[in-house]
Amino acid sequence: MQRDVFSRLELDVSSPATLVLSIAVTGAAAAETLSITSDGVPVQPRELAGDHGARLHVVDAQPGRLFVQYDARVVGHSPIDEDDEADRLRYLRPSRYCESDSLSPTARAEFAGLTGSDLLGAVASWVGTRLAYVPGSSLPTDGAVRTLLARQGVCRDYAHLVVALLRALDVPARLVAVYAPGLDPMDFHAVAEAWVDGAWHVVDATTLAPRSTLVRISTGRDASDTAFLSVYGGFASLVDVQVGAVVDVLPDDDMFRLARIG
Repeated sequence: MQRDVFSRLELDVSSPATLVLSIAVTGAAAAETLSITSDGVPVQPRELAGDHGARLHVVDAQPGRLFVQYDARVVGHSPIDEDDEADRLRYLRPSRYCESDSLSPTARAEFAGLTGSDLLGAVASWVGTRLAYVPGSSLPTDGAVRTLLARQGVCRDYAHLVVALLRALDVPARLVAVYAPGLDPMDFHAVAEAWVDGAWHVVDATTLAPRSTLVRISTGRDASDTAFLSVYGGFASLVDVQVGAVVDVLPDDDMFRLARIG
């Protein structure tokens, strides 16, 4: 399997700021380029290692128009995330956007007795049928509870609700930012991962892209750990974002069948 991905960011930096980009693929790409310019002048970022193999690029940005271009080709399978018991315990706890403690009664009433692939498929189906995918319908501060009450959202809202419901059932779950071949409309995408049957398996209640084609960017408790751009110490506004992802063969998918990223 060959996947080609890219992202283009344009920012207006109005005061000196530290920018943290999380747009590079996890693991080694067969080919990869990252170009950053400020008013046409090349800027050299610092690369830092994040959790689960994520790669962060830190930019000390001066006022001006900043352009970021990233391209990568991923051939074959990406590295599988190693088993870590401490991580599994961390991903059982409630977090900023995944209020699993508040959703425990709902989760236990709806999914009692289900395990493994049956549970993941049931949660994905339940969330997918109760939410409407409406771009721009949610706020950056919305968590799983507000999403369920509003009955609408975008991919990160779907993933937060899936993660919160699974954690409420004592299943370790986390959020993953990915490039997603086949996604329409194309953008950065967010999915859930759950620890069942001794491995991390992906859950995507939006069903907007085949899970086996996803390319991991970052992994964490929720969107607070996986933002593609963070700005500190100054101000920068996002002017434009373009994302692309294609695969040589786009496969079918079945949400009731276990699948892994990579």
